[in-house]
Amino acid sequence: MLQDKQFLLDLAKAKMPFGKYKGKDLIDLPEHYIVWYHAKGFPPGKLGKQLGLVYELKLNGLEYLIHKIKKSL
Repeated sequence: MLQDKQFLLDLAKAKMPFGKYKGKDLIDLPEHYIVWYHAKGFPPGKLGKQLGLVYELKLNGLEYLIHKIKKSL
């Protein structure tokens, strides 16, 4: 449970480390980019897990949850 909380906190602070959207918050990446990554395959490791969660959040209209966490940091 504590790990899940930390993962969400980390996601709220996470930025894209490379590419066209380098430096942009993961949760604010354009939906088409996240969908493209989903079709291509997310990278391994923590970044891939974070992008996978961003995909699920955007798919279900829940990205506002991460925005709330960002505001509280």
